[in-house]
Amino acid sequence: MPSMLTTPPLALYVHIPWCARKCPYCDFNSHQQRGALPFTAYVDALIADLEFDLPLVWGRIVHSVFFGGGTPSLFPPEAIDRFLQQASARLRFAPNAEITLEANPGTLEHGPFPGYRKAGVNRLSIGVQSFDDASLQRLGRIHSSGDAERAVKAAQDAGYDNINLDLMYALPQQTLAGAVADVEQALALHPTHLSHYQLTLEAGTAFGARPPKGIPDIDSAWDMQEACLARLAQAGFAQYEVSAWARAGHRCAHNLNYWTFGDYLGIGAGAHGKLTLPAENRVLRRWKTKLPNAYMAAAGTADAIEGEETLDPKRLPFDFMLNALRLNDGVPMTTFEARTGLSRQAIAGQLDRARANGWLDDDPDWLRPTPLGLRFANDAIALFLD
Repeated sequence: MPSMLTTPPLALYVHIPWCARKCPYCDFNSHQQRGALPFTAYVDALIADLEFDLPLVWGRIVHSVFFGGGTPSLFPPEAIDRFLQQASARLRFAPNAEITLEANPGTLEHGPFPGYRKAGVNRLSIGVQSFDDASLQRLGRIHSSGDAERAVKAAQDAGYDNINLDLMYALPQQTLAGAVADVEQALALHPTHLSHYQLTLEAGTAFGARPPKGIPDIDSAWDMQEACLARLAQAGFAQYEVSAWARAGHRCAHNLNYWTFGDYLGIGAGAHGKLTLPAENRVLRRWKTKLPNAYMAAAGTADAIEGEETLDPKRLPFDFMLNALRLNDGVPMTTFEARTGLSRQAIAGQLDRARANGWLDDDPDWLRPTPLGLRFANDAIALFLD
């Protein structure tokens, strides 16, 4: 069993499971809105859920909060404000903690941005996906490129100076020029962060069952990625993770905590959490029941827990590397040792193979992928499967 576990930073993840309409490529726990949403009842459930999990994190400081979904911005600022007030009364929030809310651009999918800012949300992540209206229609999105531009400008007018835009590439019928044009239009809006990732067809989604026509082939997708990344770098954005780009000082603290095997408390329907319990010499994963009505009925009791597991020490290297080897800078070897409780000798063979393949830097004190390692991140990570 691990013997050197230390407590990493703690984040809070809050899942809002409803969307105005389910996108055909989405495999997250999201449910189409039907009628008025139960804002009060759901916030009550979130608070009860938090109360139930509090003994696992007594005394710890929360460094970031992330409202994900679904479409969290379907909830009005008053509901977000109420939850944050109740959460901060029960948990110690770090000064200037990063608090992110995911929002969609459609006018029916976000409340007034000044209200969110007043509630304490200091970072927005806006799901643009594309600035081409035909592409948006093929993706099943209900907003237009004009909606996206207006939403970003409205957020900036409300005082937001930390905004992420989500963009996808290799979309159905998309050309290289179209992918680059999306990046150009995003840059024209002056965001501080961009998530730029390839459309994937996931099992259990509408696209997974019935793939759309005109998906670019592997070579075309690679050309799009290379051209877009070059343009982002030219514009002053630095890549710090395979799909994440930021201006100086605007890396996403919440995601960096995930990627470096930090802890996070997962609250809400279908939310997942990961917590280090040094006194018990174990790492715990816990996830909540997915269906909103079942979750609200059970929140605050053990019945809301759909499952939990203590990670087998043999699995810890893979779970750690799953995200750490997607980071351009990698992580210090000491972080691996502290957050898994394992020594570097426990993974010496895998490290040797990764370096022999040219996937890892030769520095023995860092787990830093090479450019080739970033390109073949999945293969590098797979070396650490037990």
